[in-house]
Amino acid sequence: MYTWQISFLLLFFLLNLVLLIKSIQECKYHKNAFGLTRQLFFIGAFVWADVVIFSTFWMLVSVLSLFLKSWNLFLVITSLFWVVRSLGETMYWFNQQFSTLNRNPIESLPFKSFFHNDSIWFVHQIFWQCVMVLSLTSSIYFSWMWLK
Repeated sequence: MYTWQISFLLLFFLLNLVLLIKSIQECKYHKNAFGLTRQLFFIGAFVWADVVIFSTFWMLVSVLSLFLKSWNLFLVITSLFWVVRSLGETMYWFNQQFSTLNRNPIESLPFKSFFHNDSIWFVHQIFWQCVMVLSLTSSIYFSWMWLK
């Protein structure tokens, strides 16, 4: 592994440790498990409860990649994570489209200025389908690179 990869994994570990501490505070002490965390999309988290789980996951992935000295393993796990996460989000938005319970008011969603009506539901659904395709493709590629 290159020095910059080791540095990245160490910093990523530390960032996720800080996020874990913050998310525990938000969930346990502030009772804010459903508080939005849009700025943390890069770890797959959208609310503080997600951060508790995903920051722990990314810390373990960082440690495993460092221990095995494999940047490609980190890339494979990241790609596979996004396959699973995007599948879940696709299903979520598909169900939201037909649900009478509206957990996501249109005015609170990204792209609301462009899609002003119920079309926002399938826009989010197909966005996550695109993420899934890209993640599957990169998973295949990175797996091939890792096994090579």
